[in-house]
Amino acid sequence: MTDLPEIHGLCPARFGAVKDAFAANFVDAPEGLNELAARFSVTIDGEVAVDLWAGSADVAGRTPFTEKTLVPVFSTGKAVMALMIARCVDKGLLSYEDRVADHWPAFGSAGKDHLTVGQLMSHQSGLPGFDGGVEPEIWFDRQAVLDRLAAQTPLWEPGTASGYHPITIGYLAGELFRLVDGRSMGTALREDFAQPFDLDLWIGLPESEHGRVAQLRKPAAAPDLGPIDPIKKAAFLDRGSAPGGRGSTEWRMAEIPSANLHGTAKDLARMMSIVATSGALDNLLVLSERTLAAATRERIHGQDKVLPYVMSWAAGFTRNTGLNVFGPNPEAVGHCGWGGSMAFADPATGVSAAYVMTRQSPHLIGDPRALRLVEALYAAL
Repeated sequence: MTDLPEIHGLCPARFGAVKDAFAANFVDAPEGLNELAARFSVTIDGEVAVDLWAGSADVAGRTPFTEKTLVPVFSTGKAVMALMIARCVDKGLLSYEDRVADHWPAFGSAGKDHLTVGQLMSHQSGLPGFDGGVEPEIWFDRQAVLDRLAAQTPLWEPGTASGYHPITIGYLAGELFRLVDGRSMGTALREDFAQPFDLDLWIGLPESEHGRVAQLRKPAAAPDLGPIDPIKKAAFLDRGSAPGGRGSTEWRMAEIPSANLHGTAKDLARMMSIVATSGALDNLLVLSERTLAAATRERIHGQDKVLPYVMSWAAGFTRNTGLNVFGPNPEAVGHCGWGGSMAFADPATGVSAAYVMTRQSPHLIGDPRALRLVEALYAAL
């Protein structure tokens, strides 16, 4: 048991059980994963209904975690990435049925010429990592990554199976976005969403904001990937499978839509409310229902080649079908991130929510602290 820190924020009496669950995660969390700092935020019909935070932003416990504290959410940012690609579809710049090579001819080599945008976004390209030895510094050279992936032969036949792309999907989707929109995805997120809607979300964090970033405690164990094969090694375990060799400043400033979004739980939940409210953000329509339906429908369902789960993938979103980590509705969509963060939207209830934390766990999907909060939330609805 540990001492319970002061809990801040918004929690109407109706959601008292959510606050109780949030508090319990600090003093009696599953698997001993007691929180150091965390935030859990919920919107209902686009309005913030619950917003709780507590703990210390630094491991030493000297700096309070506040409503302005930013947290790196790793793959949870893929849900934002999916919405950014959906915006391109909505504006007529892309179709999920387009071939990627129609917009990026170099990508069409080595058997990838028929891969569609929808297949790319649902992890079917066969490019979960590099097929040979690379140094971790390559990830800081965007063009080198793109050139290597465009020329690479897929690790399985594209379009026949999914295999989660932990980091490469951010470079692939980011380049597709740049080619059709003309801006980087990080720039467009800032100009189209962060600034007009006051969302504290960043793909590529300016150095001026680094002082607001919480320190993380890495998980005590590696995630369980199941039996290891060359595909899983390329995705997660090879020396060059993740960025390295540079300091945290360069990593935060890089634009890696799949891996280094920094933000707050409240604004992740608000961003995901677009899915929960038929395309609206702050009562302004930003995506058509037709595009939302195309972005969130199932693209492939089956045993993933990288994750040890049977997965239902939409166009960039994890679908709740079979996983039951985003509440009881199988049609809910979202994404989880390394260490336990998550964000999701449930159109059936108009709910969106996000959870961020600083003590990371080894769970790839469905951190038990997040599950406790989501269960309490749905019990209160």
